[in-house]
Order: sequence, then C-alpha cells, then structure tokens
Amino acid sequence: MTTVRLTVAQAVVRFLGAQWSERDGERQRLFAGVLGIFGHGNVAGVGQALLQEELAAGEGGPALPYVLARNEQAMVHTSVAYAKQRDRLQTWACTASVGPGSTNMLTGAALATINRLPVLLLPSSTFATRAAGPLLQELEQPHGGDLTVNDAFRPLSRFYDEVRRPEQLPAILLAAMRVLTDPAETGAVTISLPQDVQAEAFDWPVELFAERTHHIARPPAEASRIAAAAEIIRSAQRPMIVAGGGVHYSGAEDALAALCEATGIPVGETQAGKGSLLHGHPQLLGAVGSTGTTAANAVAAQADVVIGIGTRYQDFTTASRTAFAADGVRFVNLNITPFDAVKHSGLTVVGDAREAITALTAALDGWGVDDDHRQEQARLWAEWDAQVEAAHHPSPEVTDALADGLLTQGEVLGLVNELSDPRDVVLCAAGSMPGDLHKTWRVRDRRGYHVEYGYSCMGYEVPASIGIRWADPTREVWAMVGDGGYLMMPTELVTAVQERTKVIVVLVQNHGFHSIGSLSASLGSQRYGTAYRARGDGGRLDGDRLPVDLAANARSLGAHVIEVHDRAGLEAAIAEARAAPADAGPVVIHVETDPMVFGPDSRSWWDVPVGEVSELESTRAARAEYEQAKSRQRTHLAPADLPPSGTPDSDTHN
Repeated sequence: MTTVRLTVAQAVVRFLGAQWSERDGERQRLFAGVLGIFGHGNVAGVGQALLQEELAAGEGGPALPYVLARNEQAMVHTSVAYAKQRDRLQTWACTASVGPGSTNMLTGAALATINRLPVLLLPSSTFATRAAGPLLQELEQPHGGDLTVNDAFRPLSRFYDEVRRPEQLPAILLAAMRVLTDPAETGAVTISLPQDVQAEAFDWPVELFAERTHHIARPPAEASRIAAAAEIIRSAQRPMIVAGGGVHYSGAEDALAALCEATGIPVGETQAGKGSLLHGHPQLLGAVGSTGTTAANAVAAQADVVIGIGTRYQDFTTASRTAFAADGVRFVNLNITPFDAVKHSGLTVVGDAREAITALTAALDGWGVDDDHRQEQARLWAEWDAQVEAAHHPSPEVTDALADGLLTQGEVLGLVNELSDPRDVVLCAAGSMPGDLHKTWRVRDRRGYHVEYGYSCMGYEVPASIGIRWADPTREVWAMVGDGGYLMMPTELVTAVQERTKVIVVLVQNHGFHSIGSLSASLGSQRYGTAYRARGDGGRLDGDRLPVDLAANARSLGAHVIEVHDRAGLEAAIAEARAAPADAGPVVIHVETDPMVFGPDSRSWWDVPVGEVSELESTRAARAEYEQAKSRQRTHLAPADLPPSGTPDSDTHN
C-alpha cells in the first residue's frame, strides 16, 4: 500500500479539494473554498495546511481558496446562501478556533439544518490528549471530562463526529460527504477537530485523496404512490398545490408549470418555494399562509385536496394550521424525505420533485379543474395584484400623510423590483420585509428570490449576499435589510471590500424593530421595547430617537454609500448601484421609511400565544382575539386515503 505522510489538518484539506458532486451529468467541485477566522485552535493546523496548499498550487490557484471572514456566524451564512443559490450542489467549508470562535457558528448550523442546506463546519476543539488542560477557552464539567463546547453542535447538525485519532479520519470524512450530498439528509455537517490532533502526522493511503464524484440522486417515486395520489386528486373539486423549496432544489419549475397548465391546479408558494412559477403564470396565486396573498389564502380555505411539493409545512405556510379549513381536506405530499412527506396525515409520495411531478402529470392525463375554478383564480389574482400596485405606488392621500416626506416600505420594495434586472436576486431574512416580499415581490427568474425564513435569522442578509454573488457573479444581488438586522451583523461588508465583491445593500432605516413592533401591538404589548429610543425621564425607553448614523457606519467599513430622501433619489440610487462595476465592492443605499405604513393584509393568522391573564386592557382584548382565532385551528389527523364521505366528524378527524 502506497502512503503519504501528512498531518490530520493537511489530510482534511487535501481530501476536501478532491471532492466533486454530479447531477444529471453536470459535475462541479463540492467545495468552492474555505471561509475562516484563525486562532490558537486552528492557525497551526487547518491554517498551516491551507497555506501549504496555496503555496504549492499552480496558476489556477488552490483547489480550496481561503477567504478571511469577520464573524464566524456570518461565514456560515455566506456558505449556506451559496449552497442555496447553487441548488445544494456546492457549498463552502468553515474553519474556526477553539471556544467562542467555534460556538459562534452554532446559529449558522441551526439555520443550515432547518433549511435543509449543506455546509461543512470544522470547529476546533481542545486537546484530545488533555496534556495541557485546562486550556484557554476550555469548558470544564465535573460530570464529564470528554464533554466540550462543540457537543452543542450535535442537536444542530445532520451529522456530527470528532476526530480523536488520525485513524478515524477516513471513515468520518466519507460519512460526512454522504450526508452533505444526500438531498434527503443534508444540512449542517460538523467535524470537530482537536487542535493537537490537527497537527498530528499519519501515513495515509494515497487512495484517500483520489478525486471522488458524489452523485446527487433523483430517486423516482413508487408507481403505486403516484397512482394513489392521482386517484385522490382526480376526486377533488378544488385542489391546490403548495410549492416549497424542494421544487427549486430539484430544478422542477418547468415540470410544475407543465402540470399546472395541463390541469389548471392553482399554486400557492412558501417562502422557499417562491418563484416556482414566474409572475404572470395563470395558475400562480402567490404566497400562501400567514404572509400570503388574499388570492392564495381564499383558495386554500376552500381546497379539498392540498398537494404539497417539497414543503415542510412550516407554521407560516399553514397559517398555524388555519389556512386549509375545508371539512375533510386531504393532503398529498411529494417530498424527497419521508420526514416531511408524512405531515398532516398526507398520502406520502417519496422521491425527487421533478421526477414525481412528471410522473403525476402523466397519471392525470385528460383530467383538469373546471372552468369556474380557473376563472375564480384569475379574478382573485387580479384583485390582489391591484393591492400590490397600490402598495408599490401609494396614492397621494397616503404620501401626503407621511411625516417629513418619507417613503413607505412598499414603495422601496416596488421600485427595486421594477428597476432591477429580471435575473437579479432579492435577499432578505428577518423583520417585516420578508412578509412584504413574500406577498408583493414579482419574481421573474427562478433564482431571483432568496429569503431565509426557516430560521429567519437577523444579520443573515449582508453575509448571505456575498455567498449569492459568489455563486453566480452574473447576477446583481439586492440585500434588503432593516436597521435592526443590519446592526446585528454589518461586518461582512469588510469581507466584500476585501474580495472586491459587488453586492447592493438596501438599508431601510425605521428606527427600531418594525415587524416585532407591529406584532407587539397586535398582541396587546403596546410596542414595548421595540423602538430605538433613549431612556426618558420616567426611566422607560421612550425618549428621543437614538442619534445613530448607519450610513456613516457603512461608509466606515469601506462601502460606497448613497443616502436617499425621496422617490426620485431612490430611483437615481438604484441606477447608480446597477451601473457600478462588478469589482466595486459593496454599495449601500440608505433610505428612511415610515414604520407605521404597512403592506397589504393577508387576512391570515399566526399563532403567538397571548397571556391568559393581565392587568392591561390591551392584553385582555388581544387574548380574546387569540382565543377566537385558536378555535379555528385544525389537527389534520384524518388519513388521506380515507374518502371525504368516510369522515364522520371533521372537527375530530381534521
């Protein structure tokens, strides 16, 4: 057996550089590179290994380019956004030092796993030998000497292991690659690397470093399940499709469009599934659920069969189980993973979305919804689209009432939507904008909408915009972020400057947490603690607005900043940002909006419990409304293969 002597860290780096993924005959490197911040836990291990590979590389550069990040959580967000934009076929690895450097990645790990997106995390750990313990930044627990802070990654990762001996590394690496490239299992993959083991040498079989191509499978659904699904759908009078992120990751958009055109079944979209059908498609009713359109939610309320494709039925999608309200409603779930396919007692069709949709279209040949249902879809959509127009172009009555001539958030979103290129990508994650984008953004390209709403992580926007731009440099990226989200994590603007990565950040200043302020008011908590105010004379946070200059902050980090004060200024800023060269680095458009003007109402609900007892009249009133809404919540327990006539008591069975 031929061997090569390398440290564990050198072996990890060399192995990762030789990994490829392939689907439908298209092959690409599995890892685009390594994002990292070095400290005493990884600088002499993974850091040394990356340096060695870089110095040995030829003109094409190393197989694993290294990028210095500014925040460990942020570099995971960058990697996850890259993976999402690449349909989970490529990702990045992230290296961090012992202790806080590694635990800073925990939030990113949770985000990746919740959203079913692949990322490889390489947190450093304390000495496996315990020769010098306790180390700087080492957690000691009297009940377990083998416990480290990296154990916190276990519940957040789809795969976790620690390399305590060099001999363990090959098996761990191969297992990690399996999970990263399995569309049903993917998420955060974590390999904990003790710093002493990183530096330990071993004689490795050269075969470990041979190029490996990991096939991304398209498992077909069982023919019997397709037939059963078709039978249920053929029995429906008012079916509806809920399109989730699985449609995009499978590249199933054209297949979905063909199914809808053949049958007339309308489509409501989740956040991850938005863009499954493009704006203007006759069967598209837009977002569904708590942040849905009135068109999609009206059809959802009457749907007798709901066909979920690639969705995990998050509570915003189901309006906390109030959206699908028809007696005897049944679910048919097409999903790559059984874990999601069984939800709501649905008929499970497990397989690749594109393959399952194609097979289902064939099985439904000759069947379609009646003309009245098609006409109702068109009427409901026209009514909603008029509301979107009003939000994007507010009337003089609305604009004249705005304080200091401020823009509305709807105006800002509408102008960016109208003046950006159809192939551009809009990005958001938290606050009130994800809901407004879900309801009102008109998607014109299948990869043009990128909202992280599985973990809805404030601070995702700036680092994620970099990952999207790296994933496809031919597209402009518009990161829509409120002042609250921006303040969480603006530091990756420095990384964009360093890498000459052009991203456009539209920084909407409304002096507080717009979304949570509105939620607080609706729940009887009177917007308490949600505005950026100084402490007043009475000791409460109700004084003057804080003198925070976010434009100056962005400028200090190296971004080109354009400050906007009116609609004409925003139009000019958008044009200037678009015209900036590809290597211009980050462009920040700072615009102030009125936080008391809201987007169109979805006429839907979200389950956020209100205190049962309170001395506040506002809370008591909110509790009464909550209990009324709660009474409409459904359990969806009836088996999908039980005919509607076999459901004797819909309140019991659904």
